[in-house]
Amino acid sequence: MSSSLTALSPLDGRYAAKTRLLQEHFSEFALIRERVAVEVEWLLALAAEPSFRQLEPFGSGTKQALRSAVEKFSLADAERIKAIEATTNHDVKAVEYWLRETFAAEPAVSAAAELIHFACTSEDINNLAHARMFNGARSRVLLPAIDRLVERLERLAADLADVAMLARTHGQPATPTTLGKEMANIAWRLARARKRFAAVEMLGKVNGATGNFNAHVAAAPDVDWPRFAEAFVTSQGIAYNPLTIQIEPHDAMAEAFDAAARLNTILVDLDRDIWGYISLGYFKQRVKAGEVGSSTMPHKVNPIDFENSEGNLGLANALLRHLSEKLPISRWQRDLTDSTVLRNVGAAFGYALLGYDSCLRGLDKLEANPARIAADLDEAWDVLAEAVQTVMRAHRIPNSYEKLKDLTRGKGGISSADLQAFVRSLPLPEDAKARLVALTPATYVGLAPRLARIKPR
Repeated sequence: MSSSLTALSPLDGRYAAKTRLLQEHFSEFALIRERVAVEVEWLLALAAEPSFRQLEPFGSGTKQALRSAVEKFSLADAERIKAIEATTNHDVKAVEYWLRETFAAEPAVSAAAELIHFACTSEDINNLAHARMFNGARSRVLLPAIDRLVERLERLAADLADVAMLARTHGQPATPTTLGKEMANIAWRLARARKRFAAVEMLGKVNGATGNFNAHVAAAPDVDWPRFAEAFVTSQGIAYNPLTIQIEPHDAMAEAFDAAARLNTILVDLDRDIWGYISLGYFKQRVKAGEVGSSTMPHKVNPIDFENSEGNLGLANALLRHLSEKLPISRWQRDLTDSTVLRNVGAAFGYALLGYDSCLRGLDKLEANPARIAADLDEAWDVLAEAVQTVMRAHRIPNSYEKLKDLTRGKGGISSADLQAFVRSLPLPEDAKARLVALTPATYVGLAPRLARIKPR
């Protein structure tokens, strides 16, 4: 029985529609396709290298036929490779045999059959395939999803820039801010983290069984193999790593996974803050027709999108951090522990993509509740104690902080009249008194509206 209901992972079951874009980049099919692409490009590069005399240059028809096999690579092709692998018990060797089989009737390729996978260890193909997979997923799926979040937060910041709200430090009433400024904070952090994630260059190598070009030099000593390898790797959109063991050590991948995990952590912070603001009533959530919030409490509109986002980002980070800690470690010149772990990169980013999607859906449902926010501010006149004592200190009034502490600390419920009477009793210039008497919790927001309008760079 084949059904999404029988899938072992929710990424391929319950959430398959939301993670489908990543299948193009991180599935088994994608890995096989990218291996084929690397093998084809390696053969073409050898044929184009004048100092590699073992292979004549290919004609345009042969080049087109080889690249067409990659462009038109199908599920049936991948299944044929898997069938070959059932005999070879080796996934990369199966790709080599499939290419020989596929081009048996193409004279130029058939004559060069022994030069398919020439001097390569499997990891020469795999490291480049994985780098291509990651680069494609990052540029076409992950970064666009992150950009949508940054853009939505920017709009919220601009729309709510002037909506004063009571801040809470340590969970207690604190100096007011604006709702837009709080959204701008996250937009700025997220945009910065996005740049770090986007900037990590994947590294690649194609230098043989232990990274020394041993077989290359033995078979074709006239080729400048380090130069040739660098040109080939960079032609794949991958930065060249000149010093490796059998595997490319995955340090760049670890950097990318760490950068993604830090970005995800910023979103978890947002998820929890928005959850809290919804609980306080600062935000309402637009109701979707037919949706149920609770199986027993009909009134409920739960912040499920932010809870879903937090949960999936937690799963993503658990996998990303394991990947970044494990992959750079290999016993001596190579062990196989990285191979099976790398197959879970798609799962890590699948959970991340779910987190991004849920967070964005939650943000799209938010509506500020100015009445509730204003009511909260109107009950917190004691937050103006900071302004009063700072003005007093500016005018060198002794024990300014202590006098406001005696008036307000732990009292709760101090009224505007109490605070204004205190201000009028102070030995301050009349213009300073007038500014303080006119101040309210809703107007004591400093430069928050201006800061909320700063665009992430």
